[in-house]
Amino acid sequence: MVNVDEKELLAERLVTGNLYKLKQLCLTIQPEELAEFINDSKEIDFKKIFQILDAEKAIKTFENLDFDIQLELLQSFSIEQLSHTLNQISPDDRTALFEQLPEESLQKYLSLLTVEERKTARQLLQYPEDSIGRLMTPDYISVREEASVQEVLDYIRKYGKSSETLSFIYVVDPQGFLLDDIRLNQLLLSPLDTKISELMDKQYISLDARADQETAIELFKQSNREALPVTDFKGLLLGIITIDDVIDVIEEEDTEDIQKFGGTEALDDSYLKVSIRGMINARAGWLIVLFFGEMLTASAMGFFTHELEKAVVLALFVPLIISSGGNSGSQAATLIIRAMALGEVTLSDWWRVMRREFFSGLALGGILGTIGFLRVAVWTLFSDFYGPHWFLIGLVVGITLVGVVLFGTLSGSLLPLLLKRIGVDPAVSSAPFIATLVDVTGLILYFTLAYFILAGTLL
Repeated sequence: MVNVDEKELLAERLVTGNLYKLKQLCLTIQPEELAEFINDSKEIDFKKIFQILDAEKAIKTFENLDFDIQLELLQSFSIEQLSHTLNQISPDDRTALFEQLPEESLQKYLSLLTVEERKTARQLLQYPEDSIGRLMTPDYISVREEASVQEVLDYIRKYGKSSETLSFIYVVDPQGFLLDDIRLNQLLLSPLDTKISELMDKQYISLDARADQETAIELFKQSNREALPVTDFKGLLLGIITIDDVIDVIEEEDTEDIQKFGGTEALDDSYLKVSIRGMINARAGWLIVLFFGEMLTASAMGFFTHELEKAVVLALFVPLIISSGGNSGSQAATLIIRAMALGEVTLSDWWRVMRREFFSGLALGGILGTIGFLRVAVWTLFSDFYGPHWFLIGLVVGITLVGVVLFGTLSGSLLPLLLKRIGVDPAVSSAPFIATLVDVTGLILYFTLAYFILAGTLL
């Protein structure tokens, strides 16, 4: 990460226009860190940086830039610079750039690629959006099983620079079908005359190019590898995916889930870069839905105006009751959605989840219900506010809290599983949505209990 002093120096030298000093400073900063500085900085002429970088560092820096900055740079390049950049960036990073372009721009940029690179770009873009094929790169080292360690090491020295990673070497048959993968350290620690076939254990893990990207995330977690091979349904080796690409997907997925859970659509860009209009569009839809949900809460209270007129004291506990139900539901939903994301809970576990949440809800409701009852009892010691029927009021509050917390935990835990079952993102069962659902049921339960328990006294 670029430290504060380096950021200040970069900004200063960009402003003063001292390209020599700027170049000397850039030589000491890694491409990833330089890209981070450009992504985070506002209103700087970052094009100057690319004027003084050597070609290799410029490409590495470009690959790590945000899309909008990449696009701005490409639009400022000459045709020669544009063609060079598009042909030199790694295929997976180029796919990530191309898939966000409008069709007209995409065709323009494709025409600037060499025949071989254009073929690769089109092959990667043909895979479904959010599929593993969109993340993979065809830049890897593959060898035959009859080769010796010496021959493979010589091959790596000659062609390894163009490979995305050298952590693994992939063994294929004459038709290109994957046979195994071998770690580089195995080669380095083996006698030079050892045949590759002697190092093979055929315990490799591969990904299907058309599978969802979440599959890659799960396999990387399980395998603890830096790269995984990608094949077609027949086992033909097509490319590889590296851990850095998967980390980017994890970050995007987590960001989207958190935003949805907060009751908003996923933003198209980072918070400070998304337009005000985009921000409103992302938030307005769910706010309207939740508003209509809260209208049901208001309608539910409307059915009990007669009870409220007779016992105004009941209104004092409405915020306490509905917030307790919403909070318990949000807690349960958060735990279950996270457990589902980690693979700890699946749809087949619904009965275990319901059983656990039933007893948890009863216990938590009992704790809050006891506190609610004691609240009424203690206040009665110092005031006659609740009148002679304070015990019954405390009983209504206590029992309602048990019921509403139980309902909140059950709905918060089971709703994500239900949504997953019907093919909807579980994150949609956001905390505000669950809170709204529990508000209505909590009010109905509260006033229904009050009607039966307080009948003939306050009501």
